[in-house]
Amino acid sequence: MTYRVVQWSTGNVGRHAIAGIDARPDLELAGVWVSSEAKAGRDAGDLAGLGRTLGVQATNDADALLALKPDCVVYTAMADDRLNEALEDLARILRAGVNVVSSSPVFLQFPDGVVPEEVSGSVKAAAKEGNASLWVNGIDPGFANDALPLALTGISERVDQVRCQEILDYSTYDNRKVLFDIMGFGLPEGEIPLLLQPGVLPLAWGSVVQQIAAGLGISLDEVTADHEIVRAPERFEIKSGVVEKDTAAALRFEVKGMYQGRAVCVLEHVTRLRADLAPDWPQPVGHGSYRVIVTGEPTMTLDLQLMASDGDHNTAGLKTTAMRLVNAIPAVVNAPPGLLTALDLPLITGKGLVSPSS
Repeated sequence: MTYRVVQWSTGNVGRHAIAGIDARPDLELAGVWVSSEAKAGRDAGDLAGLGRTLGVQATNDADALLALKPDCVVYTAMADDRLNEALEDLARILRAGVNVVSSSPVFLQFPDGVVPEEVSGSVKAAAKEGNASLWVNGIDPGFANDALPLALTGISERVDQVRCQEILDYSTYDNRKVLFDIMGFGLPEGEIPLLLQPGVLPLAWGSVVQQIAAGLGISLDEVTADHEIVRAPERFEIKSGVVEKDTAAALRFEVKGMYQGRAVCVLEHVTRLRADLAPDWPQPVGHGSYRVIVTGEPTMTLDLQLMASDGDHNTAGLKTTAMRLVNAIPAVVNAPPGLLTALDLPLITGKGLVSPSS
């Protein structure tokens, strides 16, 4: 069976999703939505940087795309600074009877215990009205802290703690809004970015620890968060801008799911803009890695190192976020309607992606 797919946005993740849709023999790119007039009318292959045309022109006419009645929309529009608009977008698509795989809003990965029912309720109601399904995932939040750690616990005799770490150098990540405006890199002491405002970390990654807990069959007592910042020893440049001396240049935070007085499910991020910063913090494998540590009997440590063909681990992170969504399309289309979690889907594999011999 061939599934007709619309790609919704062509930013850092969306352009990789277009390439991924084109790579799968069971998917057909039916349309592409863009937010800007400048991109409207351009070929999808051009927007994705494929070096060839795909015969699908981008449009900013959402109604026209929904009228195509695609099987699924890959929604990768940024939601961090436009949460209400993103929820409205998702509800609109679902009400039209179209399934959605999405990289945002991230709390919809597993909203129970993370956001009030009224926040996720509109999307759930829209899915019911349209008889469609929504699945939110990626690499983190996503595969690196749902499928990967829960698979490891499947060979445990006893689990004391599951810790999921992202340990990355973000200096080549080309997104100034995320790095400077949301995460707060480059800010002087005393200025608090969006990510570190009270309650935001548990909102953004609470879904991770709640889903791990659900997979382990426990109910968390509370979710807590803490963070620390290391400042730049001198002025330096990264791909998306300049980091001035004494401004934030490395960030470490934890979101902890507490159970019977101890942290059982932990999400930890260690983000540096230069490899030599905060040498006492956890160090990655290579330029960066996603690490799962299951403490118990036995204790296990698994490092997932990503690298794209352009030699950049941050490109690989964007690509794996896109492909986690794209490769799940058949399973999501065939799932019961509603808001799905990773616990609801079968094993997602690279079926059909083995390259032919040269």
